[in-house]
Amino acid sequence: MSTYRERFALTLEHRDVDRPPMDLDATDMTGIDGGPRRLAPLLDIRPGGSPEETDEAVLAALDIDIRDVGGILVPEGTQERRVSETERIDAWGIGYRWNGHHFEAVSRPLAGATLDDLERYPWPEADSMDRRRIDRLTETARYLCERTPYVVCARHPVFGVLELGLWMCGYDEFFLRMAAEPEFVRRFFDIVWAYQRRVVEIYYGALGPYVHFTTSGDDFGEQRGPLISPAMFREMVLPYLEKRIRLIASYTDAAFFHHSCGSIREIIPDLIRAGVRILNPIQPRARGMEPDGLKRDFGAELVFYGGVDTQELLPSGTPGEVEAETRRLIGVLGRQGGYVLSAAHTLQEDVPAANVLAMYRAARGPTSRRASP
Repeated sequence: MSTYRERFALTLEHRDVDRPPMDLDATDMTGIDGGPRRLAPLLDIRPGGSPEETDEAVLAALDIDIRDVGGILVPEGTQERRVSETERIDAWGIGYRWNGHHFEAVSRPLAGATLDDLERYPWPEADSMDRRRIDRLTETARYLCERTPYVVCARHPVFGVLELGLWMCGYDEFFLRMAAEPEFVRRFFDIVWAYQRRVVEIYYGALGPYVHFTTSGDDFGEQRGPLISPAMFREMVLPYLEKRIRLIASYTDAAFFHHSCGSIREIIPDLIRAGVRILNPIQPRARGMEPDGLKRDFGAELVFYGGVDTQELLPSGTPGEVEAETRRLIGVLGRQGGYVLSAAHTLQEDVPAANVLAMYRAARGPTSRRASP
């Protein structure tokens, strides 16, 4: 029987483990609508104290290996503000409106912008960060590392360069600019990278010694293939991801986890060369992302994280079907280690709680025991 951290270390080394490490709600991409407390009634856990305490009771009952700290940072003096109960503007000037489930981007502050507009834009300034928040996050990370047995995940403090371009200019416009106005796109990326670089120095300079892996998110694919050609990705986007990974590695030994939805098989070798050690989410219904082929071709170099289908299986399957498919997935992706169990993305309200429990039951098995502290 392994400890949580021993199990995770063996997984990173692609060695066999007693069961795969399990995650629920430790990253921005593996959450559950309503929080883990949504599962409490089926686990005979009575809500008590704060909602966070109920969440922790659920994680403990499921024997979840990972706990998290941190997240996207917002410097002071930015454009961020609440417009109304259903509308807000973020630090980058992007407007959002509540759609009944989440805040959806509805305005593009750099639509139609020129190069001169980029120079005049009120970009967030990393050095205006509230250092008291960094101190609090550092203490939380230190506590999790030194006083608990769990694997510690640092959520990413910055958005990716491509997703910010798409959000701030609009998808169609930014894709067109990548082809027709590369000087605009490179200048945009350079500005965002300067901000990322300083945030990395502040954030990982403080939390780095206390975390075991850190996340990153930037979607590069859709259901049928990459959002842009692999050649354009390598030329325009990958260099910024490489620089960020390299800089983070100078502050921490934490393994680098990258999340990209969709079909990205063609650029997986590039992600590996850039320093990605953990790939999330493994969207099994996207073209080329079938777990068997990914394990065969990239299993010696990548740890796979996620993969339990959220498009059809978890929302529409029976608990028996979920458990059977999860066992099959563990047998494929977890062969000789190298797999962390979670859903392929956020567990939304349409996923029955019984199916969530079936997924974790498949990993633990009828005779499994808790990890040693």
